[in-house]
Amino acid sequence: MDWDVIFELIHPILFGVVAACWVIGYILKKTPKVPDWSIIYMVTAVAILLTVWLLGWGPESLIQGILTGAFAVYGNQFVKQAVKGANDNDNDMD
Repeated sequence: MDWDVIFELIHPILFGVVAACWVIGYILKKTPKVPDWSIIYMVTAVAILLTVWLLGWGPESLIQGILTGAFAVYGNQFVKQAVKGANDNDNDMD
């Protein structure tokens, strides 16, 4: 899937919400008593609340909130797996 398609799905004003969700997810991941499985739900809930606050209540806000939360989690996993893959390749060359 092309990144341009994803960027077209998310309202431009909400990229700040994506960044905020990424930071919130990172903080939650570092919090000892927060189970990993719950982070995606918390990030999505925050994304929906922020989106409704910025765009007002409606079905589009709900969908945009879910997309921004998902994009933040996907982006985090994308970077994490890319770094892990790069480190694995470095170890293979030794």
